[in-house]
Amino acid sequence: MTSIIGARTDADAAAAAPAPAPPTIAPPTMAPPAGRYRWVIAALLFASTTICYIDRQIFGLLKPTLSGELGWSETDYGDIIAVFSLTYALGYLLGGRMMDAIGVRRGLGLAVAGWSVSAAIHGLMSSVIGFKFARAALGLAEGGNFPASIKAVREWFPPRERALATGVFNAGSNIGAIVTPITLPFVVAAFGWRPAFLIAGSLGLAWLVLWIRFYEVPERQRRLAAEELAYIRNGEAAEAAPVRWASLLRYRGTWAYVLGMLMTSPVWWFYLNWVPGFLHDRFGTDMMASIAPLVAIYLVADVGSVTGGWISSRLVRGGMPAVRARIVAMACMACCTLPVVLVSQVSGMWDAVLLIALAAAGHQGLSANLYTIVSDTLPAGAVSSAIGVGGFAAGICGMFVAMAVGRILDATGGNYMLLFLGAGAAYPLAVALMALILRRPVGVEPR
Repeated sequence: MTSIIGARTDADAAAAAPAPAPPTIAPPTMAPPAGRYRWVIAALLFASTTICYIDRQIFGLLKPTLSGELGWSETDYGDIIAVFSLTYALGYLLGGRMMDAIGVRRGLGLAVAGWSVSAAIHGLMSSVIGFKFARAALGLAEGGNFPASIKAVREWFPPRERALATGVFNAGSNIGAIVTPITLPFVVAAFGWRPAFLIAGSLGLAWLVLWIRFYEVPERQRRLAAEELAYIRNGEAAEAAPVRWASLLRYRGTWAYVLGMLMTSPVWWFYLNWVPGFLHDRFGTDMMASIAPLVAIYLVADVGSVTGGWISSRLVRGGMPAVRARIVAMACMACCTLPVVLVSQVSGMWDAVLLIALAAAGHQGLSANLYTIVSDTLPAGAVSSAIGVGGFAAGICGMFVAMAVGRILDATGGNYMLLFLGAGAAYPLAVALMALILRRPVGVEPR
């Protein structure tokens, strides 16, 4: 990845001139065309995100098994998660730049191949150090998925549909988190936990075949009708030269996105990595008994992902400025996260599951709009790089959060109350701060 980026040094120097203004988002005037090939692209992005979360989620679901068999403490587990967060941050940063440099087709293909191999090698590990190595490799490769997907949405969808398309592919994270707890207990029962990692790692290979066959930028995609291409572009330029990293900081959209990622992504990773353990510790659920509650949580989260994107897309179609529509939608979804602060006070498992599910839906609906803000406020050549910067910031924060969670749980004897209080408060505060940053019209001048 580093060599690929290094090869872009001259191009970056050429792009050192003042960054172009971000796209101006005008109310759409064109009716949707008959063609629907852009939704094939959304389906491919949905599939890659699903596979990404299958490979990631297995580790959290196996936490009780691995901790019992290998003798891990909460601190050991938290430190392994922290290593993943650190390299995921680097993967986001470098992956975002790579997507702007070599394009989504090659970039996402390399990322999926990398994380598939990394997921498989988990099955060969037995020590904390070994799992840290495997998680580090997985995080570095998986960091490319979201920068690539957001750039692909920017290339393939007009502004009025971007939040919805983002919500659709982002729903893959929930599907991955649903499929894994349904299938993993049976795979582990039949083959053991080591082959489970190997099987999961093989899923990306089939996806790669489809990706290479069906993905290309719209102007070079022969399956795309001219009418649909005109609708996708709707007056916007097809591509722009990559801009320098430093110039990204001139845009208020970058600051809003980075802040939102910094405050919300570590909470989502907390849900992914610790909710199975919370259900086990608090309600005694084993891997088989956790299937129904985890499926329920991520099904509701899936609805939230699509709903959050639909709300802002509907507001844009009604004539509301795109950035304002994103903020309104994010505020609605942030309200769903507040009740999770009561999780530690409820006595019934399904009461706790409902509160966590509602918070997960809020996160996913907010994320669909958070990612889209970058497309709305930055030039096309800066989208993946900006996504990478935000993911890097979130990953670094997530590393420290993971280390803190493990130590808090060891120090308090497994009391999750403080953790869920922080999780519930993070989203409304994040939306309020983003609204302050974006309070002036966006789309004319940099920050």
